[in-house]
Amino acid sequence: MKIVIAGGTGFVGQHLVDHFSSKDDEIIILTRNPNKYRSDHNIHYIEWLTPNGQPELEIGYADVFINLAGESLNSGRWTEERKERILESRMTTTRELIRIMGAMQQPPHTFINASAVGYYGTSETDIFTEQTQQPGNDFLAEVCDMWEKEVDEAQSLDIRVVKTRFGLILDGHDGALPKIALPYQLFAGGPLGSGEQWMSWIHIYDVVKGYDWVIEHSEIEGPVNFTAPNPKRNKEFGKVLGQALKRPYWIPAPSFAIRTALGDMSTLLLEGQYVYPKVLLESGYTFHFPTLREALEEVYQ
Repeated sequence: MKIVIAGGTGFVGQHLVDHFSSKDDEIIILTRNPNKYRSDHNIHYIEWLTPNGQPELEIGYADVFINLAGESLNSGRWTEERKERILESRMTTTRELIRIMGAMQQPPHTFINASAVGYYGTSETDIFTEQTQQPGNDFLAEVCDMWEKEVDEAQSLDIRVVKTRFGLILDGHDGALPKIALPYQLFAGGPLGSGEQWMSWIHIYDVVKGYDWVIEHSEIEGPVNFTAPNPKRNKEFGKVLGQALKRPYWIPAPSFAIRTALGDMSTLLLEGQYVYPKVLLESGYTFHFPTLREALEEVYQ
């Protein structure tokens, strides 16, 4: 199988590249700076999003396109300028990928585009599945909604479109978890705000195996929640995290302090949603880490 990945040098992308290359699939990674990387026997780097880049001519053909590209949500305060970059980076890369696929003599059969559970907005009472059609009304929901509508344009090329809505991805070295775990490692962990907000999470291993599953099961299309079937409220998540790290859980972080420090970005910590992976489960996927305790023990063992 030949897979093209935009964002293949990022957190999730690196895990997917390692997985698929280990199966001896051919991987094409789209990057602005291909000279920074060394191609392997089945991993190749192709220039894109530059004046000189013509990736459609170098790719030839491909079975699957995966889009993980976009400005990080958790690497700085959300100023108005930053919000614009967060949205525009996603729209630009998606449009370019659709253009590339349309310019190919034979487009890929599948286009998988990363999205986020932020699509649903926030709630302490509702349970969201892929059948929830109304997006939320906050910034993240608006970004995800606009992004996913752009992704759907690929359907005009007769391509199967899958939109993977990520929850909090658990990995000990990258992503948001190391930042969440830092206060615990300093013996200062505790609930954030009220502690009642839901945290819908997934182990990085299930992200990788889930992508494999989605590619192999052609009946899956549209939105797919990439979250484990057992979300936790923040106060429960923190207790399990403290136990996994063998650290106390005792110092609460008040909402006003977090909002003052992070501004709108505080939404990522203080508000959440209960998201259930209905599509993956009903298609027969078995989670390798269905419970938070199992997931965090594996991360920190």
